[in-house]
Formats: sequence, C-alpha cells, structure tokens
Amino acid sequence: MRQKLALFLFLPFFTLLFVFFAREISAQVLPKRVIVTFKKEASQALQDRIISQVTATRIKRLSLVNSQVVLATQAKIESLKADPSVLRVEEDAIAYALCHRWWHRCPTPTPTKTPTPTPTNGPTPTLTNTPTPTPTPGSTQVLPWGVDRIDADLSWGTTTADNVRVAVVDTGIDLDHPDLQGNIKGGINTIYSWRTADDDNGHGSHVAGIIAAVNNSIGVVGVGYQIDLYAVKVLNSNGSGYVSDIIEGIQWSVNNGINVINMSLGTTSDIQSFHDAVTAAKNAGITVVSAAGNSGPGDNTVIYPARYPESIAVSATNSSDGQPSWSSRGPEVDIAAPGNSILSTYRGGGYTTLSGTSMATPHVAGAAAMVLSNHPGFTPSQVQTHLQNNAEVLPGLSSNQQGSGLVDAEKAVLTP
Repeated sequence: MRQKLALFLFLPFFTLLFVFFAREISAQVLPKRVIVTFKKEASQALQDRIISQVTATRIKRLSLVNSQVVLATQAKIESLKADPSVLRVEEDAIAYALCHRWWHRCPTPTPTKTPTPTPTNGPTPTLTNTPTPTPTPGSTQVLPWGVDRIDADLSWGTTTADNVRVAVVDTGIDLDHPDLQGNIKGGINTIYSWRTADDDNGHGSHVAGIIAAVNNSIGVVGVGYQIDLYAVKVLNSNGSGYVSDIIEGIQWSVNNGINVINMSLGTTSDIQSFHDAVTAAKNAGITVVSAAGNSGPGDNTVIYPARYPESIAVSATNSSDGQPSWSSRGPEVDIAAPGNSILSTYRGGGYTTLSGTSMATPHVAGAAAMVLSNHPGFTPSQVQTHLQNNAEVLPGLSSNQQGSGLVDAEKAVLTP
C-alpha cells in the first residue's frame, strides 16, 4: 500500500521532469529557422562557405539586408554566432494579417457576389452602426463609407493615380476578381516561388480593393481606382507567414520600382533585419505604410513594422469618428483612417465586410499613391509629412490614438 502511495505521489513529479528534459533536448536537437545577417565585407561566396561549414540548410538569400535564411540546430546556431563574419543571428518570427480578432488573426467571412454589407464575424468591442455604402448613380457600384469619409472621390477630378505602383504585401490578391483584375500588373509569391500570387485567404484581396477597386459600375470602388496593384504574397492561407518571406517581398518591391508598400500585417517581435528592410525600402524611395495593430485599448501597443519610424503607422477609426477599442495606440501612430466595418473585394470574386487596422492602412496607402501622382518628385518623408499636415484632427481622440489626425485624401492631393 505504501509503495502504491509513493508511486502515486511521485508520478506527477517524474512526469514534469520528463517533459522538462524532453523540451530541453528538442530545443537543442530540432532545427530552427533563423535569419543570419553577415557583416558588409562578407562576400556571397564567403557566406555560402560559412553556412556549408556548419552544415546548415539554406532556405533563401535576402540580399537587401545581406542575410541568408537557414535551418539549423542550436549548436550550429552557436557556431554561426561565433563566426567573425556573422553580424547577428535572429529567430525567424511569425507575422499575421491584422483583421480584428482578439488573437489578432482574421475571421473567415462568407463572401457575397454582390456588395451587400455584412457584419464582421467575432466580438466587436465598439458598437457602431454599420454605414450604408453610397450607391453610384446608374450602376450597382457602391462608394464604401471609408473612401467617402476621407474624401478620396473628391480628388478624382485631379488624379486617379494611374501612374503609381502599390505593392500589397499580404496573402496575395484574387487575380481574376472582376473589380481588381484590370489594375493588377504583376507580383510574386515568396512562400512558394513556383506558384502565383493568387489569394488563398481573402485578406489581401480585401486590402487591394480598398486601395484600387476598379471604377467599373459594379461592386465597390477604391481610393485610387487606377492605381497599379502588385500582389506580393508573403502570408499563407491562414493569414500568417515568416518575417523572412516579408523581407523578400520588400526586396522584390525595391527591385521592381514600387512606389508604395502596404503592409496590413504585423508581429510583436522586433527583428533587426526586418527593420533594416523597411529602412532600405524608404531609402530606395518607397513610401511604407503599415497597420498599427489590433492590440488596444491599452497604450503603447503598436506592433512591428508600424513601430519602426521609417514606416507610416496607421490606427483605425469608425463611422462616428471614434476609435474601436481594439485599435492599437501609442506615440508611434502617425495617422488614422477608417477601419471598422469596411466593405471591399474578397477572394472568389466576392465582397465582404471586415474590420481591423488592416482595413485602415490601405486607405492611407491609396492616399499616398494619389499624393505621389500629383507630386511625383516627393520623397517618402515628404509624402508622410504632406499626409500628416493635411489630416483632419478628430476632437474626441488623443494624439496616441490618431497621430496627426484622420487622413484627408482630397486635401492632401489638392494642396501644393
């Protein structure tokens, strides 16, 4: 009896001990995906030799930030860190699309073939009436409330940004969508290079429609309805992906003459190579616009890459010019835009309503493209300053909630 009692008492202890050591062993033995950044003087041949010597498995090169992505065990990672030609080794973090959900991922809505507003799945912390889209006379096309609120349509007599390239760094875009197809000019899939950038999630298509849905008498219309869209697929069908794949998407954008990058995605991990990529994009003349995050209502909740000063950080507003409680806020927020109950295009040729800073960000990216169309010589810093100087300050929100205010596309385009 005593033996059975002793066994009963010690069994949980031994179980916990086994789990602890199993984790320790797996952490040492199982390979991790890491980003290895080399010093500037390290040639590509030297980089390859170093990776070969530790027998790590190379996944891809990231020439923009002088890095390589590899699979390596902890022992091999330590060997890489000790090499004098290696600047740093960082674990490759996961980033997510930023529709509003408590865990920051996107819902799976049921798309409709006609643009009838539907409520967003999941809990909605800020209760506001879903605005009714404004129908365009003589057509079934509607003007989404966000495009209307930032007065984008009032600038169309001046420009529709047909000469500006915007990369949607996301889950891809529905390449056959009748409301997007005419504006899609190219793209890349950085997850599987042999596949197209077609959207297998829906998030990227929704973002793309806010930026540049075609003015064609059907569906919806975007902020700049003649913007050239580029589908840069860096997130998988679940709306998640490695930071290294996002960096490759930024690299592709730099190499292909993109003017504006929209990143409606984010991570809580501060990866230096990610920061370096965003900085390199800005230095190459690209205006980078990123979602602040859906981690509110607490302050200091802006995530990466929006947290980087080289990116324009966008928070979300609702149709009452308030802020949904889920929108991230903090001193890094630069500007605000509509992000609650936004109707836009969706995969499968449909339409749906989503909420999140993911939806706010493309309003600003579209406005940035419109500004560049009318002010083609502007640098990214000038584009940002112009957008912020011409934003509408919302009296009910603090600067940590709205930055310089609500983006005003008409004023930004028409102001010299």
